[in-house]
Order: sequence, then structure tokens, then C-alpha cells
Amino acid sequence: MLQTSHYDETKADRAVNFIQCLKHTKGRWAGKPFELIAWQEQIIRDLFGIVKADGTRQFLTAYIELPKKQGKSELAAAIALYLLFADKEPSAEVYGCAADRQQASIVFDVATQMLKQSSALSRRAKIVGSTKRIVYPNQASYYQVLSAETSTKHGYNVSGLIFDEIHIQPNRKLYDVMTKGSGDARTQPLFFIITTAGTDRNSICYELHQKSNDLLENRKIDPTFYPVLYGISDEDDWTDEANWYKANPSLGITIDIEKVRIAFNSAKENPAEENVFRQLRLNQWVKQSIRWMPMNKWDECAFPVSLDNLQDRECYGGLDLSSTTDITAFVLVFPPRDETERYEILPFFWLPEETLSLRVRRDHVPYDVWEQQGYVKTTEGNVVHYGFIETFIEELGTRYNIKEIAFDRWGAVQMVQNLEGMGFTVVPFGQGYKDMSPPSKELMKLVLEKKLAHGGNPVLRWMMDNIFIKSDPAGNIKPDKEKSTEKIDGAVALIMALDRAIRHKDDGGSVYDNRGILVF
Repeated sequence: MLQTSHYDETKADRAVNFIQCLKHTKGRWAGKPFELIAWQEQIIRDLFGIVKADGTRQFLTAYIELPKKQGKSELAAAIALYLLFADKEPSAEVYGCAADRQQASIVFDVATQMLKQSSALSRRAKIVGSTKRIVYPNQASYYQVLSAETSTKHGYNVSGLIFDEIHIQPNRKLYDVMTKGSGDARTQPLFFIITTAGTDRNSICYELHQKSNDLLENRKIDPTFYPVLYGISDEDDWTDEANWYKANPSLGITIDIEKVRIAFNSAKENPAEENVFRQLRLNQWVKQSIRWMPMNKWDECAFPVSLDNLQDRECYGGLDLSSTTDITAFVLVFPPRDETERYEILPFFWLPEETLSLRVRRDHVPYDVWEQQGYVKTTEGNVVHYGFIETFIEELGTRYNIKEIAFDRWGAVQMVQNLEGMGFTVVPFGQGYKDMSPPSKELMKLVLEKKLAHGGNPVLRWMMDNIFIKSDPAGNIKPDKEKSTEKIDGAVALIMALDRAIRHKDDGGSVYDNRGILVF
């Protein structure tokens, strides 16, 4: 039977007073008393002051998600010291975990500096820097940083856990080992998880984020779980300063608004920085750590594309076959004939008819709606019928003057031979930096200059928004299919087609030869 809980002000005051006897360790705050900010004090009072009828803590797990520069490490270090010295837990075992030992050491090093500034604590403790361990001999207690490997973590009797930046955990193994059953022998273990938002929505961190949302919005009930989320939602305007304050509870206290504005202006000017700003400064879950295409700029290129005006025009194709059970994309790029025109885009997409409903349910992508609207075509059966696509492209060739079709050189050889048999010039196109970087950078340039017209095709837009860009030390870039969490086939086909269009523009040789390759 679930015990009722109440607020014990004495216990809450004890935790608050202990922490406020500590001193800050960094920047202009170094050496000054740790005066808890309102949001920090609320967390401390709730965690240590809300107790069950038997006097033990109600909350066993705390999930705190907030942006960088909020005093996260200082708060976590202070809680670690309280659990070690003042929690009245015999033989306390407090552990610090993160994706690697170096990350876990950040909170430990702050705790060490706090301890050294407190004569009352330093004379009771022994710091073993080589093993990242603080020992409290009188109580046979210790605070220990653990490495990231999970094979040696079983069997710990955890009374306290500080888990830092769980969003960069490669999997859930370390979290499960440290939280599932490890504190069963303790009456009130506390698992304190503090992190910024991540990029992987299939991670343990996002699982905890979603659980926190469900608890805050009363969709789930777990009286032992304490959720705190500071950040903006997918629907919030990241450019609105009012939302910056919503996401940053310490804005104006530990972080200056001008520094956020500087970071914001940099993110506006460099599209690759936008997601970094939104993730780290506004604590928003984004699709990938480096978002390539600024979608507001892409949307500004949704100029109408007239099929009648494209009749008999020269164009270049890009074909991404992917696999027979996946999306196949074919994109035509029509180069401008004079300075008044833009590059115009015609994309086409195919999926197996029999798997369409399954994909909608599994991927949560509206393929069925796009099919009804004519943006996605289906072929009979449970695999893409290449013969159908070949016939479709052949028919396109009667309407448009398709000069070349670029394809992934590792694609379907038979289909390429069939297209050549129809009279098309088919050009192999590598997926490495050498081939992909120049047209990828040209595509970005055309989008930013509004010299591209894509007609607002929703499937192509979705794929552009999915792109994760990989770069090499020389500054070359290419779409990374492994890291992009969703499909990008249409974007790849567009880049390949654009390359052929640019290389043959006005039959004057490559634009890359005339002015070199763009570097962003």
C-alpha cells in the first residue's frame, strides 16, 4: 500500500543549510557562499523535504534537464557532498557516472574544490585524486567516480548516484546497472540525473525525458520519480527572447543575456550552429547534433514550379534507388536559362504498395497522406518495382529533355543498363566527399540566395530536414545516411542532379572550374 507523503521543513532546511555553507568554485563566483537560486532551492527542498509517513524520502530518482551554464555541476557536486556527509546513511556509497570517466570527473572535481574550501568537511575527509575518490572514514563512506564500462558495475550498494549528461550515453546499459536493484539494500537511495537535452530520440535519456513529460502532464503516475524540465518545446519560437528565459532559469544570474544574444546571432549567420544553440542554450531536443539545412530558408524557396513551362526544357536527373523495400527517389533539376530564372526542382518518390500502411504505423510518417496528395507513388507488391520506375522515367523523357541521369555507383546495375537502353546518358556518382561536397555546398548557396524553386514538396522538405552532414578535416561535407535519423534519399538525388546541372550550365564547363569550390 502506497504511503502518504508530507513536507518536513526541518529536513528540507537541513539540506538547504548544508549546501549554502559550501562555496562556489568557478569564475566570478569562486570562493563566494553557495546561495541557492530559487529553482535550485525548490529542487533541494522537494527532494529532501518531501517524505513518506515513515520519514524516508518519497523521491528516489530525480531527472533534471536544463541548458548549459545554469550551475549544473555545482548543484550536482553539492548534492553528492550532502549524500556523503550529512544524509545519515551508514557506510554511504555515492557514485559519479557519465559517458566517460573524464565527464564524470567534472562534478567530482567541483566537489573536491568545495570540500577544500570547507574546514569542517576537509578535516573529516580524505581525497584520493588518483582514483577520483573522497573518503569519509568516520562513517566508512565514500564518493567514487566510475569509468564508463558496465561489466564491473554489478554488486554495488548504491546510496547515492550522480549521473551527469546522460544524453551522451551510447546505450542504456550503464543506467540500468546503476539503478536497477543496486539500491535495494538502502532505505532511501537517491539517483540524481542531471543533463542537457540530447539529439537521439531512441536513447535512455529521451525515455526519461518522455517519462518526465508524462508525469508533469499527469499522463502517468510514479510518486518516486521527480521530474524537472527547463527548455523549449518543438512548437516554441527559438528566436523569441522570452523563450530564452523560459529555458534558462539562471539567465541574468549565472549567465548574461548578452552572451546568449552573441551565440544566437552566430547561429543565425551559420546554419550549422542553429541546432547547437537550440540544444545547448535552449535545451530543445533536436534531430541531430549538426543540422545542415536551415528550414526557414528552405521554405522561402517554395516558389511555384509550372509543369507546362518546363515542357521540353533541358534538365538533369538524380536517382537514389536505396533498396527494393525502401524509398526510391528520382529528382529532375532544370537549370536557369538566364539571370531572371531559378533552378527548378521536380522530385518523384516510390514505395511498395503493400508496406505503405505498415510504414505509416512504424515510422510515424504520413506516407499515406502524401500518396493521396500525389507526392508519393506506389508500385505493386511488397518491394519497389524497378520496371515501373524505368517506364515512368522513360515517359518523363518524352516531356523533358533529360540530358543526364546521375546515380549512386553502388546502385542497381540492371536498372542502369535498362535506362541506357532507352537512350539515356547515365553517369555514376560517388557518395564520398570528392563527389558530394561541391554540389552540397552549391545547394546551400542557392537556397540562401533564393535561387532555387522546389514548389514546397512536403516529402522533399521532410528529407531535407532530416539531413545530418558529415565533414572531413579539409572542410568537405557530405550527407551522412548512417547518422541521419530519417530518410534523405530525395535530398541525395537532388544533390546528384544539381551537380550535373551545374557542371553543364551553358555548356561552358564546370562552375567549379571558373570560381573554385565554395567553403562555408
